[in-house]
Amino acid sequence: MYKPVTSFLSHSVIMLLAAGIMMSSGCSSTKPPATVSSVLDESYAKAVQLYDKKEYQAASVALELLLFTSPATALEDDIVYLLGLSYYQSDQYMLAAEMFLRMQQQMPSSSYARASQFMLAKSYEKLSPPAGLDQQPTRKAIENFALYMDQYPMKDSSRISSDVETYRELLKINPDNDAYKQRYATASSQFGRIDSLRYSEKAITKLREKLAKNIMIVAREYVQLGKLKAAGIFYDELIERYSDTSYLQQAIEGKIDVLIVRNKWFDAGLTLDQYLKRFPDKKREMQGIRNKISPNSKI
Repeated sequence: MYKPVTSFLSHSVIMLLAAGIMMSSGCSSTKPPATVSSVLDESYAKAVQLYDKKEYQAASVALELLLFTSPATALEDDIVYLLGLSYYQSDQYMLAAEMFLRMQQQMPSSSYARASQFMLAKSYEKLSPPAGLDQQPTRKAIENFALYMDQYPMKDSSRISSDVETYRELLKINPDNDAYKQRYATASSQFGRIDSLRYSEKAITKLREKLAKNIMIVAREYVQLGKLKAAGIFYDELIERYSDTSYLQQAIEGKIDVLIVRNKWFDAGLTLDQYLKRFPDKKREMQGIRNKISPNSKI
């Protein structure tokens, strides 16, 4: 779980104090004043070192301070993106999502745009709660994974995989060939994109399963409360929107049961017909329900 936002506020206090110390020390120093650019470069380099050492909390504190001095500089997107990664690696997923969203909204042409879109989706994925709770983060994760796949498609994955293998073998034969090195690096980078697309596709499938489970939980709660019409509405939503999930069969069965209890025999018969078209191997198993519906339905 992400750490409370109060940690960010405490960091802000530290940043203001640090900024004041820097300003006061700069006024009293007898050394030549360093340029803003050189100070920023040095501070960012130290933050990178902290991140590389996996000291993610310390890296995030250092980078938060730089947010105030980096706007409109060459390092602005580097700082925002690395801060997002630092938050993500320290399990502060809400703050990470805020940084990656900031990248998308304020710096869409950055070289980090593709990676930040992917990490935005992963941050929401981490924020996705158990199926019984509100699923807004889950929907945002699906939306952003889908957006990533749409904006950064990779058409010829088989060719890229082949290129990676080809140049890997060629480099074994001639390890000093610069052309092979460059082409291998390019193919490897593209292959990494393929992995992220595959991850996105699998994540969407998994998250849609969770949304379907959430609707199933709600529908069954309404059944227990005796609010059968409301239960039917949620079964219909699951059937219409999540027919690709493993909960489809349970949803149609639940809808049939609700319609029978409500004496909606004709609708129950139609729903049973639709069920058997999707699951013809269940015909014998559902024969008892058919025998119950047929005498009561109007033909």
